[in-house]
Amino acid sequence: MKLIAKGAEACIYSLSAFGKEFVLKRRERKDYRVPELDLRLRAERTRSEARTMLRLHAIGVRVPGLIALGKFSICMEKLEGMLLKDTQKTGGIFTEVGKALALMHDNGTVHGDLTPANVMICNSLPYLIDFGLSSFTNGAEDKAMDLLLMKRAVSSRLYKSLEEAYLTNSRTGKEVILRLADVEKRGRYQNRNLE
Repeated sequence: MKLIAKGAEACIYSLSAFGKEFVLKRRERKDYRVPELDLRLRAERTRSEARTMLRLHAIGVRVPGLIALGKFSICMEKLEGMLLKDTQKTGGIFTEVGKALALMHDNGTVHGDLTPANVMICNSLPYLIDFGLSSFTNGAEDKAMDLLLMKRAVSSRLYKSLEEAYLTNSRTGKEVILRLADVEKRGRYQNRNLE
């Protein structure tokens, strides 16, 4: 196994088996937590992330395919491509991300950390990745937070492509966009997106 990324909650490894390449995401022990709590949190978060991936794959959202699940690890297919944050961004890609987000939200799932760092472009199509902060909810505010994170991370032109596709494809899109406007009015969520 080769370490390819290290995050706050997990390490990502590249590995080969049976002539194929895979990615292994393993949640690491946190020494600052009480051991019993640490074991429970890592196991629950790993299972939750795997459930999210399976649910989204089943409804047609592009995500890495789940290969195997361990107590603290997820083995998934290795996607060949680049992170959206590292590519030449186009409105067309953001339109596709907006459609995927609408489908996800309409099926009661929020990403929790939707930024260009958690979208991978493979064969000109966006795949959503890293569901460590995802949850199952139909709350308009939770959905609005997914939009806000992306809105703050990209130009207004690119975000507009995402929002238009989201509104066109989501059953509750208007309600979520209205809630987003409310969230943005709150002091700590003031709009600071890039132009």
